[in-house]
Amino acid sequence: MAQSATKATKHKRMSKKHGADGETPSLLLRAASAEFARHGFAGTDSNRIARRAGFAPQTFYRWYRDKIDIFIHVYEAWIAGELEAIAALNAGDAPAERLAAILVAHHKAHLKFRRNLKQLSLENPAVRAARAESRRRQVEIIQRWHPASPLAPADIAVALFKIERLADAIAEGEFVDMKLGDTAAHAALAALITSLQAAEVA
Repeated sequence: MAQSATKATKHKRMSKKHGADGETPSLLLRAASAEFARHGFAGTDSNRIARRAGFAPQTFYRWYRDKIDIFIHVYEAWIAGELEAIAALNAGDAPAERLAAILVAHHKAHLKFRRNLKQLSLENPAVRAARAESRRRQVEIIQRWHPASPLAPADIAVALFKIERLADAIAEGEFVDMKLGDTAAHAALAALITSLQAAEVA
């Protein structure tokens, strides 16, 4: 009994240390992002995430159903961060080459997470659905770049798939592995981004 009381007191102190209860999900989310980046999906569990965030393991399930649920939330946060960075640069009329470099750097900084995302999208219906919904939102955002003459959603989606695959290939060093260098790939990526900016998707 005394031991249980001690654990409860310790958990209460942890919660106070981290602030209001509403901060808990974001703290867990940041911890999950760090764990997935370092250990991958298979090497991470809910207990590890909770402890990294400074909480007792059971706290995890107050906010997230399971590891897949928090993985999807991490993915959504990842996409939101990428879109915010690109929107800020786009608003400042940054050249497409700069946008391409930011995109590749974002993919390169999260290689393990991106690998897990691709694999889970093939194996897990919830992750697949979340990825499809995220891509649909990206299409809508790009359509709003050209309110007077919006691009066809299918054309935007084709360009986005090309951009995503090229960014991953550059980040993974696939062109370098072929001893080709990635200069041509960077140029092609910038050209695809330009095509969306100029409303002229090929």
